[in-house]
Amino acid sequence: MDMTAPLQADMDFQPLSTAFAQNPYPAYAALRARGEPVYFADFDIWLVTRFDDVAAIARDNAMVRSAEFFMSPEEIEEQQRAQNWHDMPHHSRFVQFSMLDSDGAVHDRLRKQVFREFTPAFIARQRGMIQDFVDRLVDGLIDRGEIDFVEDLAAHVPGHIIGRVLGVPDEDCPQLRVWSENVVRFFDIDRSDARKAAAEKATTEFYHYLLKLMAARRAVPEDDMITRLMAAQDAGHLNEDELVSTCMLILMAGHGSTIDVLGSGMHALLRYPDQMQRLRQEPGVIQTAIQEMFRFESPLPFFHRYATADCQIGGRSFARGTKFGLLYGAANRDPDAFGADADTFNIARNPNRHLAFGGGAHFCLGNHLARLDMEVIFTTLLKRMETISLAEAEPQYKTGLSVRGPRALKIAFKPA
Repeated sequence: MDMTAPLQADMDFQPLSTAFAQNPYPAYAALRARGEPVYFADFDIWLVTRFDDVAAIARDNAMVRSAEFFMSPEEIEEQQRAQNWHDMPHHSRFVQFSMLDSDGAVHDRLRKQVFREFTPAFIARQRGMIQDFVDRLVDGLIDRGEIDFVEDLAAHVPGHIIGRVLGVPDEDCPQLRVWSENVVRFFDIDRSDARKAAAEKATTEFYHYLLKLMAARRAVPEDDMITRLMAAQDAGHLNEDELVSTCMLILMAGHGSTIDVLGSGMHALLRYPDQMQRLRQEPGVIQTAIQEMFRFESPLPFFHRYATADCQIGGRSFARGTKFGLLYGAANRDPDAFGADADTFNIARNPNRHLAFGGGAHFCLGNHLARLDMEVIFTTLLKRMETISLAEAEPQYKTGLSVRGPRALKIAFKPA
């Protein structure tokens, strides 16, 4: 097998283009039709698009996030330079190393500390706090008649909620969103020097902010996650760098992806008015509706894995060290998994075994909180707005392979 064969010219796969941002699904379908992973030379990665293949890799402990299992430190450094992933002291220290990008015993140890904070029972106890926050937010918007759903509403909820759970003051949450976006943006395939500088600057400022917050909790402990994680540090379960990295990861994960799926979820309801009407008439399907929002427009449509052993994917053999790009956005529209209507938004879809939360050891710990945020927001809006309609011709979606969500979403509404 030629491990360096480029994508054939007829694929026309351009994940940084505006056309792809607006509708990536024809490109995903063309890749799926190949029936096997396809090499993408621009990123030196094998793209995997079929549901069964993506699910198998995501759930396989022999498929890891970190290259340290089969590369020497010198080889890793060479790879980082090739990808402009070097000379970033704070980014390397707190972002390139994290629970998300670790495996094995280190990952298990860190995940155990965070898992205790994200149990379904703990998340369920946050409902009242989330409802109060959303009610006050909607109170300030309901008389306007027209808003940017993303910037005026969606962008304010997830970060503030995860901030409150962690222990961040409300007034600091907008700045944390800016830092998070600048850090996360550098994970995409566009790794320009400008993005690199922004990511390092944001990480550095984020780090110094967390140091101050930790010092405040040392002086006056609170009933919040950061206080409990600091207690875990004192007990020897994680060191200070791991504590900072974990707090950053929690805050970053609690911002962008949930904002994106709120925006694309509202857009889906507007594109499929029969589904919005059904949700109004049958509010009990809200939980399946939210799962369908994640499937239909996966907010994090791309993650990578490395093979730590020779393997077979899609009927082809691959060597140890092969890097795979898991296209969750493509897998979640696979007709072999979701039927002939895989490209249709159906709020009552059941079963709905989507992969938007990943799988295996790296399954998203924050999925319960994200879904609760969405349940409260959409239930509240459908109660308080008699009608909701799109107030622009066509919303523009973010460019890139690693994110999926509208930049803005202007809606008009009539209060109930």
